[in-house]
Amino acid sequence: MKIEAIKTTLAEIEPLRAMFLQEHNFQIRYNACHERGWSDSWLLVVEGEQVGYGSVKGKEDLGSRDAVFEFFLLPEYRKTTSLAFAKLLAASGATHIECQSNELMLTSLLFEFSRSIRSEVVLFEDHHATERAMPDAVFRTREPQSKFSHRLEPVGDYVLEKDGKVIATGGFMTHYNPPFADLYFEVEENYWGKGFASFLLQEIKKECYRSDRVPAARCSIQNQASRGAMTNAGLRVCGFILEGAVVK
Repeated sequence: MKIEAIKTTLAEIEPLRAMFLQEHNFQIRYNACHERGWSDSWLLVVEGEQVGYGSVKGKEDLGSRDAVFEFFLLPEYRKTTSLAFAKLLAASGATHIECQSNELMLTSLLFEFSRSIRSEVVLFEDHHATERAMPDAVFRTREPQSKFSHRLEPVGDYVLEKDGKVIATGGFMTHYNPPFADLYFEVEENYWGKGFASFLLQEIKKECYRSDRVPAARCSIQNQASRGAMTNAGLRVCGFILEGAVVK
C-alpha cells in the first residue's frame, strides 16, 4: 500500500479539517496556529486518494516547525494510522508531538511514537451553572478609564468592582474553533482566596453564552488557585496538553 505525506496549503486541508472539528466537539487549543501562519500542513495520500492531513507548528519558536499538533484520517483509512503518521514524521522532520488528551487518535500516537511524555497544562470545559452571590462586589463591562494593574493576563472586557475600586478583570477570547471561547481572569493579590475569582468567572460565563459562545478554559497544572476558581464556577477538567519527544 502506497502512503504519502505531501506538503500542502491550509485551503487544501480545510474540507478534511472541517470533519476533524466536527468529530472533536471541544475547544482546540492550537486552532489559531493555522490561520495565523504558525503551522505547515501535509496531505496524507493512500493509493492516490486524499484521506487525511497532519499539521506541524513550532514547539517553542513560532518560526520553527518541529511539533505535530493535529492529525486526522478518514475513518475508513484508520487501519493505516501508524503507517501514515510515520510518513508525516519523516516528511516534516518533526521531533515532538503536542496534543490534547481528549483528542484520542493523536494521544495514542504520542504514546506510540514518543518518550519523555509530560504535561504542564490542564483543560477545562463547562459543566454546570452556578449562582454564587457576592453583594459587596459589582460585575460590569470595563470602561476606558477603568484602572487595574495587569501582570499576566490581557486587559479584560469585564471587571469586578468593590468599594469603587476595580479588583479583578477578565473576559473570553474567540480565536478558537467556534463555538468555543477561552476564559481568562486576573484578581488583585490582596483579594485572592475570597471567592472573587469564582464569582467573576461565573458572570463571564454568562456573557460568553450571550455571545453564542461555549466557555472553556485552561491553566497550569500547578496553579491550584486557578483550578479551584474554575471548579467553583462550574467548570470541570476535560483533558491535558501532552507533549513528548519523538523516538528516533
